[in-house]
Amino acid sequence: MGEHGELPDLLRRLHAELERATHLDAESRELLGVLARDLQRFEAHRASASEYAVRFEAEHPDVAATLRQIADLFGKAGI
Repeated sequence: MGEHGELPDLLRRLHAELERATHLDAESRELLGVLARDLQRFEAHRASASEYAVRFEAEHPDVAATLRQIADLFGKAGI
């Protein structure tokens, strides 16, 4: 992990810090929920891109290569 951390780790830390905050209004609590859902989506998209790359490899190698690149970008972003 780099000096600034990876995106999922930073998002989890922010989520934990917001959970500990005692004076959050309803809007802030809703944003916390959005943050958690976004993190789950990013992690699912990375896994999906990798799985689809395997499926497309035999018949559509160009599509598979692009999907692997997408999965790699998610990985480089720390997702």
